[in-house]
Amino acid sequence: MAGWMWLRCVLGPHLQRIHRSPDQTRPDARAGRRQGWSYQPRSLEKHTDSILSWVSLWSLSYYSSPLLLCYLYRKGRLYELGLSKLVPVSQYVGTVLVCLLGVACLRGWGRWKNSEYLQFISILEETKRNHTPANKKKLRSSTFIFHWKLSKTGVSLLKPEPRLRGAADSVLNSVRTLPCHIISFLIAHTFGRRMLYPGSVGLLQKAMRPMLQQGQARLIEEFDGQRNKLVACDGNEIDTMFVDRRKDEGQNGQTLVICCEGNAGFYEVGCMNTPLEGGYSVLGWNHPGFGGSTGVPFPQNEANAMDVVIQFAMHKLGFKLSDIVVYAWSIGGYPASWAAMSYPEIQSIVLDASFDDLLPLALKVMPDSWTHSEVADNYHDTFSSSRYQGPVLLIRRTRDEIITTMGPEDVMSNRGNDLLLKLLQFRYPKIMTDEGIRVIRQWLGASNHLEEASVYSGYEVDDDWCVSVLQSYQADRDVLFPWSVGEDMTLEGRRQLALFLARKYMRNFETTHCTPLPASEFHSPWRLKKENDGWMRGK
Repeated sequence: MAGWMWLRCVLGPHLQRIHRSPDQTRPDARAGRRQGWSYQPRSLEKHTDSILSWVSLWSLSYYSSPLLLCYLYRKGRLYELGLSKLVPVSQYVGTVLVCLLGVACLRGWGRWKNSEYLQFISILEETKRNHTPANKKKLRSSTFIFHWKLSKTGVSLLKPEPRLRGAADSVLNSVRTLPCHIISFLIAHTFGRRMLYPGSVGLLQKAMRPMLQQGQARLIEEFDGQRNKLVACDGNEIDTMFVDRRKDEGQNGQTLVICCEGNAGFYEVGCMNTPLEGGYSVLGWNHPGFGGSTGVPFPQNEANAMDVVIQFAMHKLGFKLSDIVVYAWSIGGYPASWAAMSYPEIQSIVLDASFDDLLPLALKVMPDSWTHSEVADNYHDTFSSSRYQGPVLLIRRTRDEIITTMGPEDVMSNRGNDLLLKLLQFRYPKIMTDEGIRVIRQWLGASNHLEEASVYSGYEVDDDWCVSVLQSYQADRDVLFPWSVGEDMTLEGRRQLALFLARKYMRNFETTHCTPLPASEFHSPWRLKKENDGWMRGK
């Protein structure tokens, strides 16, 4: 038995923090708050763990290998590195593996001598044998997670609109462009993915680990958060955190806000805090390869992760789709859009600092020689929320330095503008004529609320009239988008409706890309009510 426990200490998971159970009290604990402490490994475990964690840096050489090969090729050094001149490395690899095995055994010995870890591993083994609520309650006192598996076989990926192809797209053209596609694949699957999702880089996660652990402890101890790992259909484990507010006073707690983070965001310190401050029930999750999630954040993996999160919210947490709001920040708009397309019954989506297309932003930092490789276009197509029928709110950061193609001073280069225009052009094509687009662009050019109000009042927009026109159209037809409202309308009427709709679908927030969104700026999207029920603004 002792030998088995020592082996479990060698192969066991990392213990990060000890949480007190809700029914336990502590003299220095504040009322209503669970106090805990970080797990303190002994020196032997601490040093051996550091050695094993730094071994992961070998991946830097693997993912930078295309750059190294290109450099050696241009310098004519590849021929100098013939196989006959390479030093055999198999014996060195074997020696390194034996050394690492020895380090792992020493770490297990250090854990064996630590009473806190030994108690944790004993509870873990007991829970595996008897999965009772009492054992689960004991295990939740540690920073450990329970798994929930999705019984689905796979999900479809959100595809971009098909492009018209001419005679040039022949078999010969496909053969001619094959090298470009191969290069695109290599770039996207090596350093390209890390440039797009820096949060998946191990070095960044190692540097942020103390901050992430502190944020996770706050969610568990202050908000009674429940951490779970969801097994997606591709086998990736998605790290999640759920805060239940349904028993609190107020209506917001009955709504679940699922948060989709940006390319360097983690639920521990990300946009999950905004709906939390607003009193909502919240479910946060990390992209594949981020934090406690496994895998890599490729588009299909992102869709699979989003799918298992929604399935978990419905079947395990007990929320209806009509009670779920998807809130996304930055590139998190991709899985949010996939969710809206795949689960159209969800209540609404809120896209904060999001954009319509990745390629124009990628070209800002990619070399000119890569512009024809279609790296971002082929392997990281962004979202299109135009085909979603439900309520949408876009939040534009007026000093955004990330999703602007010409810099934060040029608010017209913000790709959120294009997202709004595409959305309105799909839903209201008869209103979004050239003149409608022109007045909306004029409104989008305003960098503060005073300038917005000036443009809006300059066209003498009558909100009540706009609402009555839309309600009349909805009452007569009650059809899905796109609507033909505005088809037989004067130019002045279409201008008013265009500006009215733009202001309902988009709100400006005068700040930069990474500034946390205050709870006061988190609103429910505007929804047109039927004529006999009136209409509702976003809260």
